[in-house]
Amino acid sequence: MSHRVFKQQIYPQFARVAQALASDRRLELVDLLAQAPRHVDALAEETEMSVANVSQHLQVLRGARLVETTREGTRVVYRLADESVLRLWLALRSVAESRLAEVGEIAREFMPGRGESDSVGHDELERLLAAGDAQLIDVRPKQEFEHGHIPGATSVPLEDLPNRLGDLPRDRLIVTYCRGEYCLFADEALELLRERGFRVARLEGGWPEWHAESRPVSAGVDLQPIP
Repeated sequence: MSHRVFKQQIYPQFARVAQALASDRRLELVDLLAQAPRHVDALAEETEMSVANVSQHLQVLRGARLVETTREGTRVVYRLADESVLRLWLALRSVAESRLAEVGEIAREFMPGRGESDSVGHDELERLLAAGDAQLIDVRPKQEFEHGHIPGATSVPLEDLPNRLGDLPRDRLIVTYCRGEYCLFADEALELLRERGFRVARLEGGWPEWHAESRPVSAGVDLQPIP
């Protein structure tokens, strides 16, 4: 077999993956599935797409072996095929951040209050938790928390936060985290807590970035996909 024939056969396989990710809506689906498995109806509601469109996008991702399915009752549940897909998504995002000025411009427009002084790195978080100097809260939906979360975190979904303020300590730093660098849940939680007089910070990145570093994780029992 010549080198040219080999390359003509192998590179199209790599292109299958690139083509599957060449859609902003499919990247959003990958980002959501990085949080927890979901069925089509839940993904359609979250992304404000029709069930038919979500199904079509998922079939493309499945054709490239980026997602897998299981059946629970009458529903088909989708999940990322493995952690390499998560790392691929984060790597793609990182290249866009470093090469496209538009990424930073959009981030500054929609996250004007985010600054380095408000953030806590992963190593620093582990030190703060070990010393008992911080309370970590996960403001994602409860089902995502149950699928996987940072050890020591307490689940306080953003919509529940106003009614849970009395449960939070005022003598420790409150660190918020959510779905990742481009999720605004943790920023909204931070602003609410700051207005109520809490000392607060946002974790750098979020659940996907933590998980991709192979740091310790915790999960609930009898995990179920988001209904």
